[in-house]
Amino acid sequence: MIRDMIIRLAAPEDAAELARLNDEFNGVGRSPAEIEESLRQSKEIVLIAFLRKKAVGFICGQYFRSFCYSELQGEITEMYVMREARGQRIGTSLIKKLEEELEKQGVQSIKVLTGNDNYNARRVYEQSFYELENEVILHKELKLW
Repeated sequence: MIRDMIIRLAAPEDAAELARLNDEFNGVGRSPAEIEESLRQSKEIVLIAFLRKKAVGFICGQYFRSFCYSELQGEITEMYVMREARGQRIGTSLIKKLEEELEKQGVQSIKVLTGNDNYNARRVYEQSFYELENEVILHKELKLW
């Protein structure tokens, strides 16, 4: 692990830092209160990375059981590392720690969805031995009445 880097499960008291990082990443604008509530209520695994005591990244993962398969299904749903903290193996370290957390739950394989042209993220995943698969992603927005 990199010196002065800490990766741990995110706690409700990390909500303000996660809101800041998420704004940089997604531009979504979720409030710290919304994030705190999500951390308290959700089964999502959220890890936060600190470098020299500053929050510099996060990763989110989920696991679920489908009637179609006997094994638990795992997925990395989001990952972000601040631009100025990149190139220090923080992304790779976040992935490894999330894999450990998912493995504790009984997950044996993990899927990742990332942009086809997100070469930086793809490189980080490939360095962590994720393999490119030939799948098509379809998307539809649902209108809530």
